[in-house]
Amino acid sequence: MFVYILKRLLLMLPTLLGVLLLTFAVIQFVPGGPVEQYLAEARAGAGGGAEGGGMAYRGAQGVDPKRLEEIKKLYGFDKPAPERFMQMLGQFARFDLGRSFFQNKDVWQLIREKLPVSISLGLWTFFISYLISVPLGVAKAVRAGSRFDFVTTLIVLIGYAIPGFVLGVALLVIFGGQLQWFPLRGLTSANFDELSWGGKIVDYLWHITLPVTAMVLGSFAVTAMLTKNSFLEEIRKQYVLTARAKGLTDRQVLWKHVFRNALIPIVTGFPAAFIGAFFTGSLLIETLFSLDGLGLLSYESVIRRDYPVVLGTLFLFTLIGLVTKLISDLCYVWVDPRVKFD
Repeated sequence: MFVYILKRLLLMLPTLLGVLLLTFAVIQFVPGGPVEQYLAEARAGAGGGAEGGGMAYRGAQGVDPKRLEEIKKLYGFDKPAPERFMQMLGQFARFDLGRSFFQNKDVWQLIREKLPVSISLGLWTFFISYLISVPLGVAKAVRAGSRFDFVTTLIVLIGYAIPGFVLGVALLVIFGGQLQWFPLRGLTSANFDELSWGGKIVDYLWHITLPVTAMVLGSFAVTAMLTKNSFLEEIRKQYVLTARAKGLTDRQVLWKHVFRNALIPIVTGFPAAFIGAFFTGSLLIETLFSLDGLGLLSYESVIRRDYPVVLGTLFLFTLIGLVTKLISDLCYVWVDPRVKFD
């Protein structure tokens, strides 16, 4: 297994390098870079109304060339692209994600500031999805072909087919606008710090209900159907017939034999799902409910061409994804000794 782990770790390097290289190359051809963004904002603030767009820095028309060179040097664009790419790789090798162009903060600091919101959405979505989908999948497998199975499958598929942001809009209009049962925006109220501990918990749950509902409805469908199909596959195997022939009840067969084997695909997916809960920044949901999380940070960084934030978060999330995938594969060996990487 040591050799397998070493190979996977070595393969992560070209994968990570390829992702960064491709993204960096695309960035070089995207119009409206940080220099243009800076000049456009400066002119807009001065009432000039100049546009920032195009590859030739059209927003820089009328700007002193020396001033333009100073701005390019400020953002590091006075160096050739290959040199900037190698410099970026050197920083990332030291886990230095750089500093935001426009927010004047380290990328690590921005991630720490936005992470609590994404953790709140991700963990609630993770736990509620599994608490609903696994028991539902078991019940559907035991009652396969029944009316219960048909109705729940229909409901699950309808929920899966509705995009989260569409459901979020409907929830906001009905429960936030017309009925006014829930707040329209934010993760907490303006007077959150003045509330008691009990009041803070109630206020937090009051705000998180609608966005979590919008995210959960579609996310548990895959797990529920996977659980059902996994249980059905195990129930039809020979060892189940043997256990029943020995006089075990259906309940004993289900929970002592089938349950342990059927949950292998579900359990091995826990690491990826759990780690993903911490970095699950949902752009549309966060934007819709005015939640300042990682999804909104990524979107604003792309719009403003804040390249250190874009590339820094991409490096971090890609690295976490690769390591999590390795852990998920290793879980197969830990959960099921029959699996051998040899």
